[in-house]
Amino acid sequence: MKKFKLNSVLLVLFSLTVFASCDSDDKTPDPVKETVKNALATEVTGPATGKVNTELSYEVTFLPDNSCGEFTKFTEATIGTVKGLQVEVKYPEVCTQQVATPKKAVYKFKSAEKGTFEIKFKKSETEFIIQKVVID
Repeated sequence: MKKFKLNSVLLVLFSLTVFASCDSDDKTPDPVKETVKNALATEVTGPATGKVNTELSYEVTFLPDNSCGEFTKFTEATIGTVKGLQVEVKYPEVCTQQVATPKKAVYKFKSAEKGTFEIKFKKSETEFIIQKVVID
């Protein structure tokens, strides 16, 4: 009888251990798959003059592949030997909004020196939109 009780207790403890270890409370959701691509700028607006060590904001309009595309960051772009900037956009794997609509991102510029500067944003595979700014 004693052996039967001990076996029953051990069986119950083993069953509880198995059920508890199979619990899936700690499941992490699958990561959202995204694609990152570069988009072309269509327009740049902002001040033409500024002061030394003062941050200037430029609104860059770009056209993503679809309406699900979201601005990520500005990255370096090169056309021939000329360097400039381009808009990096991330896209979710699934998008139901296929019609692309223009979106905007803000680029911040600050110079520690006086002078005339050209901020270039990639407009096509062969040209940049150039925003000139004079820093006093």
